Amino acid sequence: MTKILGIIPARYQSTRFPAKALADIGGKPMIQRVYEQAVKAQTLADVVVATDHEEIAQCVQHFEGKVVMTNPGHPSGTDRCYEALTLQPTTYDYAINIQGDEPFINPAQIDLLASLLDNVTGLATLAKKIEDPSEIHDENVVKVVFAHDGQALLFSRAAVPYVRNHAKEDWIHHRDFFKHIGIYAYRVDVLEQITQLPPSSLERSESLEQLRWLENGYPIKVAETIYPSIGIDTPEDLIKIRNMKSESGNQEYKI
Repeated sequence: MTKILGIIPARYQSTRFPAKALADIGGKPMIQRVYEQAVKAQTLADVVVATDHEEIAQCVQHFEGKVVMTNPGHPSGTDRCYEALTLQPTTYDYAINIQGDEPFINPAQIDLLASLLDNVTGLATLAKKIEDPSEIHDENVVKVVFAHDGQALLFSRAAVPYVRNHAKEDWIHHRDFFKHIGIYAYRVDVLEQITQLPPSSLERSESLEQLRWLENGYPIKVAETIYPSIGIDTPEDLIKIRNMKSESGNQEYKI
């Protein structure tokens, strides 16, 4: 049986929203919301928060979650996940990187991603069909194109693929577009390897670390989810979700 560790990277000094892991959401810190959703997944052997700050660690311990302290100098959540994995007292086949700023993540998303992990797949992630035409041309929405077998062909902030002979506002009516959902699964040996890779030219161009993996020949499997991603990157995002109903958990959070 494949043994999977869920890891929630939570650094303190977020550029756009410092200490956002501790932001209050309906009477609970955001990191607790993420953790409580993650532990509901049926496929994870365990869940741990990987942080670089004592205040976050104390918060996790307060709600009786599992936490490990990691190097504050990590350039990405992937690097933080690898260190957290090396600090575990037991071994795992895979690690799943669960974003620490998505308090409404649906456990079914985690289980869907885990369903791809057959000890052959090295890297995997999720995508959702775009329904809002404005997202196609929004550079903050990362698009993914994948083959019939689910293998990722390209990730980009640009509108891909290009739809020739049609007005851009009509593109959504002529083909399906998919946005990337930023949850990753790594086979443990592949995780170690990709953390040793230097930044690639495509990665530098788009500021997307997954392009480094593709550019170095590491296939990425993609599964399509029906659930949206509701991330909180800025204080303004927190304001937007006040009194909203979470589409991804069938629960209402009064913020």
